[in-house]
Amino acid sequence: MTRDSDTADLQVCLGRLTLPNPIMVASGTFGYAREMEQIVDLSRLGGIVPKTITSQMRKGNIPWRTIETSSGLLNSIGLDNDGLDAFIENHLPYLVRLDAPVIVSIAGENQADYVGIAKRLDACIGVAALELNISCPNVAHGVDFGSNPELCEQVVRDVREHCALPILTKLTPNVTNIVELADAAAAGGTDAVCLTNTLLGMAVDWRKQRPLLGNNVGGLSGPAIKPVSLRCVYQVAQAVDIPIIGIGGIANINDCMEFFVAGASAIQIGTANYYDPTITMKILDALPTAVAELGTNKFSDIPGSIEPN
Repeated sequence: MTRDSDTADLQVCLGRLTLPNPIMVASGTFGYAREMEQIVDLSRLGGIVPKTITSQMRKGNIPWRTIETSSGLLNSIGLDNDGLDAFIENHLPYLVRLDAPVIVSIAGENQADYVGIAKRLDACIGVAALELNISCPNVAHGVDFGSNPELCEQVVRDVREHCALPILTKLTPNVTNIVELADAAAAGGTDAVCLTNTLLGMAVDWRKQRPLLGNNVGGLSGPAIKPVSLRCVYQVAQAVDIPIIGIGGIANINDCMEFFVAGASAIQIGTANYYDPTITMKILDALPTAVAELGTNKFSDIPGSIEPN
């Protein structure tokens, strides 16, 4: 008798990007993968998204940078990173030797900055795709492109015109209408949208009458935001013909399957990596059986299979 894992076809197509399976790790929660190599079989991952990089080094925000909340985590890191040159020299050579596709997350100060970073990475061997982080709530102007449909479409189109790599566009839930932004990204030529980045939140020390985060506010992630991200995936899947990568509070195989049937073609694990660094391996072990439970051995039959009431 064959096992589910022997027969399941888990391959995923996200526009021009093909992944061996739909289980990825989210930017900012997995380091540069090297930190996890002793406890995670990196070759099994559908994709690795290392920490967001910028053209120049960033020191990030002042402490405190993270606060644990009820069923979640507030972070205000501020895109702390060593910059593009250091990434290409010190991290990319290791990443591209891995068997998993590497999707580089980038953030720019302006449209030209996004294009400049994309062009540099386009010339690097081994990069599978770019993730445009246009939705970080922890830096000045971090969500400008992600909250204005016109700017969103422009930056995606400009990057697409100057870079041959597949593009994933990471959107913010901190908008009135997520469908408008996804539609704009699709019009600009993105290969897929990532839904969603963190929700804007805050923690306060009432006795000291001060915010706990050094930047006053930060991005909320973890199980607390799952219903919001799931709603965004569902709404976009119903309205826009674009592959979706679900992100937000995913911590087990059931969470994954909820995102898949709601419309996601892949998912990214974020906060769960902190308290269970092997969570992706557990989910990958369980995925073939979950796929078979829906009466198929082909994962591509599942995304968007929800039947609305």
